[in-house]
Amino acid sequence: MAEEKIGNTKKLDKKFYEKELERLQIELVKLQEWVRHTGMKVVVIFEGRDAAGKGGSIKRITEALNPRVCRVAALPAPTEREKTQWYFQRYVEHLPSAGEIVLFDRSWYNRAGVERVMGFCSDEEYQEFLRSCPEFERMLVRSGITLIKYWFSVSDDEQERRFKDRINRPHKRWKLSPMDLQSRTRWVEYSKAKDAMFVHTDIPEAPWYVVDGEVKKRARLNVISHLLSLVEYEDLTPEPIELPERQADTGYVRPPLDSINFVPDKY
Repeated sequence: MAEEKIGNTKKLDKKFYEKELERLQIELVKLQEWVRHTGMKVVVIFEGRDAAGKGGSIKRITEALNPRVCRVAALPAPTEREKTQWYFQRYVEHLPSAGEIVLFDRSWYNRAGVERVMGFCSDEEYQEFLRSCPEFERMLVRSGITLIKYWFSVSDDEQERRFKDRINRPHKRWKLSPMDLQSRTRWVEYSKAKDAMFVHTDIPEAPWYVVDGEVKKRARLNVISHLLSLVEYEDLTPEPIELPERQADTGYVRPPLDSINFVPDKY
């Protein structure tokens, strides 16, 4: 059962992509400053198929932003202690304070996806998640958090191509975990788990938005543009800055060059 190609699969012109990405990243900076200025609290969840483009989209969102304002939460597998806690507890500590944006690279939806499919949680725990997750998210929204949820979709064929690309490139192999490889053998189970998750958690207060990840560059532009459209912000760009004159030299003498350890000039 291959996941459908839901959108435009035509490649983007590189120059157009780079120009449009730069424009959108400038808008993201404006959004960042508005969030900081107004004390907004923004959470963006990135879920979806392995190799569907979540990481690349997160990277393009954050690369022009201040890490003190916009940070990424990518939690590892829970520790033995965390396994005994209330399920949402370890995610709560990563929620934003006023003036912050947090991007969850995978989130509490692990329970509805990998934990369900791989048998890492009991059926009772899974059913409780489906009951409690909508209420948990309504609580977040009532507390003043802007909660946005994205699901990245990719076809079976395209995922296979990207997996093979990672296998053949040494600097990308770290991206392939044992769970990623298992996802290939359990494609249908993951599809069913996603469908059930949507039925229970696609709520008016925090709806799911599906991103067609078949073409990475197109997906990145689409998700950034959509994110900007969901948050009302104003342009707080400061007036042009004048660079002050450097302090006058008053006889400062630099230490001898041979007393400093320089990085070798190899290039």
